[in-house]
Amino acid sequence: MSFVSTAEKIYFLSDFHLGAPDHASSLIREKKIVEFLNIIRKDATEIFILGDMFDFWFEYSRVVPKGYVRLLGTLASISDSGIPIHFFIGNHDMWMKNYFQQEMNIQVYHEPRVFHYQNKKLLIGHGDGLGPGDHGYKMIKKIFRHPVSKWMFGVLPPYIGIGLADFFSRKSRAKTGQSDEIFHGPENEWLIQFAQAHLQKEFVDYFVFGHRHLPIHYEVKPGSVYINTGDWIKYNSYALLENGKLNLLFYNK
Repeated sequence: MSFVSTAEKIYFLSDFHLGAPDHASSLIREKKIVEFLNIIRKDATEIFILGDMFDFWFEYSRVVPKGYVRLLGTLASISDSGIPIHFFIGNHDMWMKNYFQQEMNIQVYHEPRVFHYQNKKLLIGHGDGLGPGDHGYKMIKKIFRHPVSKWMFGVLPPYIGIGLADFFSRKSRAKTGQSDEIFHGPENEWLIQFAQAHLQKEFVDYFVFGHRHLPIHYEVKPGSVYINTGDWIKYNSYALLENGKLNLLFYNK
């Protein structure tokens, strides 16, 4: 299923990982993101956030994680002003339910989707678990997304569940280390491999993903480009679609 729009200026950003590695540095990052959002709301026709907004997020039936009021309030204000916001869940915030839809009127997607803008076809998603390899994570993803797993986690008291999640998030970051900061070549970049395989089935002008934490602009084949939006931990990077061209940009106050 695809979505059609004639929007003129569309922004893409991802991987804020708010909450990591500690409250103080997360708050500085949150304020910078809010500052950026308040700038782009002046001309944005739509905004896409491609996952891992938080380092951990779980919606209990009556509880959501503490904090992030500046960002959530800004997103609600932007949405209330009539600017559509799309959110693709990431591997750190995969346990979203309906809080964003009900409280902020933000559409949430659990899988990559095709959109049409400015006579271009875009395949958009977070990017985790796509392409060859990473079989261990793909298995874990299936387990974590299963309704039984969500229910079992949900019966834990929030202070235990969120504490466990913070622990495993730190272990995940320690495991990847600085490998995310290196471009491994098209033959070893799973999202490029995914794009190449997808182009065998249908043509896409732009593949737009997050997850990788490294800003990447790579022409998969003539006329088809893979863009990774990087992150807001190190790069403050984002993508902007305007006049049919998607550019990778950086925010520096």
